[in-house]
Amino acid sequence: MAAKTEKQLNEAQRALWLKALAAMELQNFGYAISLLQGILKQEPEFLTGRQLLRRAEVTKQKTGKKSFFNISTAPIAVMKAQREIKRAPRRAVEMIEKVLEEEPHNRQANLVLKEAAMAAGWAEVGVFALRTLLEENPRDVKLLHELGQLYHATGQTEREVEVYTRITEIDPLDAAALRLGKDASARASMSAGGWAQAESYRELIKDKDVAISLDQQSRIQLTGETLDQQIAEVEAQQKTQPKNVDLARRLGSLYERNDDIESAISSYQAAVDFTGASDSGLIRKVSELKMRAAEREIAAHEEFLASHKTKDAIHAKKTEELAAAKKKRAGILIEESKKRLERNPTDLQLRFELGEHLVSAQRFREAVPELQRARQNPNARLKAMNQLGLCYRELGMLDLAKRQFEEAAGEILTMDATKKEIVYNLGIVYERTGERGKSLDCMKQIYEADYGYRDVAQRVESSYQPG
Repeated sequence: MAAKTEKQLNEAQRALWLKALAAMELQNFGYAISLLQGILKQEPEFLTGRQLLRRAEVTKQKTGKKSFFNISTAPIAVMKAQREIKRAPRRAVEMIEKVLEEEPHNRQANLVLKEAAMAAGWAEVGVFALRTLLEENPRDVKLLHELGQLYHATGQTEREVEVYTRITEIDPLDAAALRLGKDASARASMSAGGWAQAESYRELIKDKDVAISLDQQSRIQLTGETLDQQIAEVEAQQKTQPKNVDLARRLGSLYERNDDIESAISSYQAAVDFTGASDSGLIRKVSELKMRAAEREIAAHEEFLASHKTKDAIHAKKTEELAAAKKKRAGILIEESKKRLERNPTDLQLRFELGEHLVSAQRFREAVPELQRARQNPNARLKAMNQLGLCYRELGMLDLAKRQFEEAAGEILTMDATKKEIVYNLGIVYERTGERGKSLDCMKQIYEADYGYRDVAQRVESSYQPG
């Protein structure tokens, strides 16, 4: 069952939700937690509410005073909740939330939350429990495997592929992740293209001779003249069967191996069109190749400009071409994000990614509503606020920009990479509003933690020079 959204709350619940958002803005975390727990008791599948609740709990824990004499009662409470799962999973979830109020990243509590949520039929809550733990340690391969299994059990094949791809990046020797990732990718293509209804892929090809030829070609390690020969053969077959999906797919693969990216894109796009854009694997391949072509073009322009330092007409032309290539790349990322968002309109992480890409493309006005929504995602909240501040700054709304940066900076206690960027951006806004003392204070905060960050050292040290 899909998670419930804000629109599905009744009038009374929506009023509580708005109060909780206001409490978060005012950093009244205790009140926000109380309100959100009340909403979730009535609507436990309201995923955005649970995400905001966890964000409030994490922030409250970071900002609160720690006592050295407190003895955690979490293990006992977790055991009690675990015993309730079979009999009353909803009650078990409520019991676990009491533990998470004090220890939001408690590993055992989140694992029991996942177990109870799955028993109650709330798959998205189970996913959220695992993602909460991964927020603490994104490279926890064991948790990632559990998340992959959960996506598999709930039929979220594309996300399953993403998880196993991430595991493979962390541990290239993880044979299970490689195998499961390939299986998931194959299922994604099969379910989208109708392969699951065929006894074998040959039933999808009317010409059995073509099927046999494709079988043989797939076993050949193609290089040099052999590759050119196979391309010519498939091109000839395609002239007699211009709408054969498998020939278009095969030709795209051959062009890709031959490093002819533009032709590969054309062939794969034809295959997408023949399937009515129902094969997510083909759509993903087209996007990947377009991105590869854009990255290659950008790299070529940057390499030329690095070696050609003279500010002449050629340099100016290449600079314009580089800017155009980067804009093209941003456009590809934006379109891909929009497509993913269409499939998962309630996914606030995708909202943030779209907003981030729009900012990169300097489409600040379009980015604002996406980033405003993304602030509700506890995992992306601070980054979304930083990007939103940049939008306001570039749109000349310096008071709104200042408010975003100040609030975001106040929620981070340590001077990590995110806080350095936010504080630096806040310093720039102060500079533009003529508050030079506050601007310098921001730069000094960063200077004390990271001497080499951007131009902070030059800004701080020059302020001590006479005159």
